[in-house]
Amino acid sequence: MPGRPPGPDGCDLLQVLWCPFEAHGPSRYGLAPQVRWRRSDQVPMPLDAPPQPTLVGFEGSVAEPCVLHPEQVVHYPYAGSLPTRLWKRIDAWEEAQERKAEKDGLDDELVTYHHDLSIPQGCRVGGFPSWHTTDPYPMNCEACAAPMVLLLTVDSREWDGANGSWMPTEEWDVAGYLRDRCPTKLTIGRDGLLNIFACPTEPGHPHRWSIQ
Repeated sequence: MPGRPPGPDGCDLLQVLWCPFEAHGPSRYGLAPQVRWRRSDQVPMPLDAPPQPTLVGFEGSVAEPCVLHPEQVVHYPYAGSLPTRLWKRIDAWEEAQERKAEKDGLDDELVTYHHDLSIPQGCRVGGFPSWHTTDPYPMNCEACAAPMVLLLTVDSREWDGANGSWMPTEEWDVAGYLRDRCPTKLTIGRDGLLNIFACPTEPGHPHRWSIQ
């Protein structure tokens, strides 16, 4: 992906694995992701049908095979990670937008930083992490203490229906009750998301993750 740091030792294929039994993880109640880097030129024949587990503890931990259509989008840091002075300016702008929308009778078209400009919904590579459950906290490499960068986000939903800013263009012409907001059928935490972080200094250092 453009702008993404390479994998260790020339690896260009990333696999994220976890057990379909959440009770088998170290916390006994959540996912325990394992990140594996590989070389695509050493995969002689990709499987058309990935193997499925014979026994599943939680159905939401097993992804439905589907096709992804990546697209690049512009977005901005999570509000809680911004400097206080900047966030106050954004807050004032949102209040002005709200007053204008109410005056013009266009509440359905109200644009906010959090919902429409900040963190995109859906599975994505890179960008800024969301901290909507825990608030931001340091995510430093356990090997060298370098501030880590977001490598990958696995989301329970591609969009939540609260607004249409991040809705795929293919969904606009589909009737509301037919729109598939969760094509992967994954449920991360309580309909949340999984952020996986990588060390920007040494890609071979252990990854870290958080569930939001």
